[in-house]
Amino acid sequence: MQVFTLASALALLLLLVLIKLFKPKTDHLNLPPGSFGWPIIGESLEFLRSQRDGSPAKFIQDRMTKYNSPVFKTSVLGEPMVILFGPAGNKFLFSNEGKKVALWWPSSVRKLMGRCLVAKAGDEAKSEKKLLMSFFNPEALMRSVGVIDELTKDHLRTHWEGKDQLEAYSTLKQHTFELACRLFMSITDPELISRLAEHFHVFLRGVIDLPINVPGTKFYRSKKAADNIRKELRVLVKQRQMELEKKTASPSQDLMCHLITNADENGKLMPEVEIVNNMLNLLFAGHDTSTSTLVLIIKYLSELPHVLEKVIAEQREVAASKVQGELLRWEDLQKMRYSWNVISEVMRLSAPIIGSFREALVDFTYEGYTIPKGWKLHWSASATHRDPKYHTRTLAFDESRFEGSGPAPYSFVPFGGGPRMCLGLEFARVELLVFLHNLVDGFRWSLVNPDEKIIYDPMPIPVKGLAIRLRPCNS
Repeated sequence: MQVFTLASALALLLLLVLIKLFKPKTDHLNLPPGSFGWPIIGESLEFLRSQRDGSPAKFIQDRMTKYNSPVFKTSVLGEPMVILFGPAGNKFLFSNEGKKVALWWPSSVRKLMGRCLVAKAGDEAKSEKKLLMSFFNPEALMRSVGVIDELTKDHLRTHWEGKDQLEAYSTLKQHTFELACRLFMSITDPELISRLAEHFHVFLRGVIDLPINVPGTKFYRSKKAADNIRKELRVLVKQRQMELEKKTASPSQDLMCHLITNADENGKLMPEVEIVNNMLNLLFAGHDTSTSTLVLIIKYLSELPHVLEKVIAEQREVAASKVQGELLRWEDLQKMRYSWNVISEVMRLSAPIIGSFREALVDFTYEGYTIPKGWKLHWSASATHRDPKYHTRTLAFDESRFEGSGPAPYSFVPFGGGPRMCLGLEFARVELLVFLHNLVDGFRWSLVNPDEKIIYDPMPIPVKGLAIRLRPCNS
């Protein structure tokens, strides 16, 4: 009995110490309403569970209702955090980047990504983003349309034609990853692409998770996968450096060559370790969000035949303006306005990212509440897109929302906003429109399981891969 009492006392003492160590400082007089939840883990489990249940907005909506406030405090992913809801919150965070707030990612992301653009702030981040944006310039995007069209046609011929049924998610994931490897790094070796894709599949699962680096956890497996990806990319960087020296590769050939050969505004070349980390980050961002959006386009269009017919009609007009075998051009994409409205509504209903995070650089006031320096902040695309104040009949699919001037500013934010807006926005637009054009030009489809659930892990994915039945469109 004495041993039990001593053990209990020690356990209680340890718990009290942990509570004191990890309890957020709340000595400010006017914090937003809310709860920090459990010691250490806070409300992380509820936050993550809402994503894996397929309702990432629910965590926020429930607490907004409970506290009757568009801003509330919580503790998520080991941090005291304030969640700002809606266009006003989005505008505040996007317009105060580098002033009152700075980009922040959970410990899991920072540990996995290493030193690269997503981990930098201030002038350093601006300089690096400018270097990356110079690769995604309008001229480069225009040149990429034909390449993307050619690769998309080849993918559909190889993996779709002649099939009665396929799993859309895994097939599309292969396509978007191959596309990113080709455009960002000129990789054509199918074995290397396959190895990288396998590692990325594991890596993705632990990106937004508790950073518990012990065998058996998602984070542990994700970290090992990230190490394997870096090994492959380091070999590729050294190979590309040799090719550039021998002039068998050109500085504008791909993104990797661009980062190797171009200096920043201060005349400094990017270190090899940061090139590798940035390529890891861009490969991650450059294919998973596109995969999720493409698979959801297929799902929604299968459920909305009247919308599909209008997409088909628009794409037939584009196809009719081309001669046999002619690839799509930038001008053709500008004729796909209705198709882009449809894609935008897909992203409104199922945002490709749930949102992102910021850190308070100074104490500041928002909606009358004090936000302490060092606290983290979160804006949610998923919750914003389901705000009935800005999107009537919020659960209904209505592509007409995007006609004319479209939704109110900061109420539609699938790519973020402000200085940290996704630099691949236009690349994604090209990729999505080109695929949709070729898909409806060649196929009709139906869902094997119409009730299949969509979860967020961390992007929206169908739990069983979204199996579809296929038939050629001319049958």
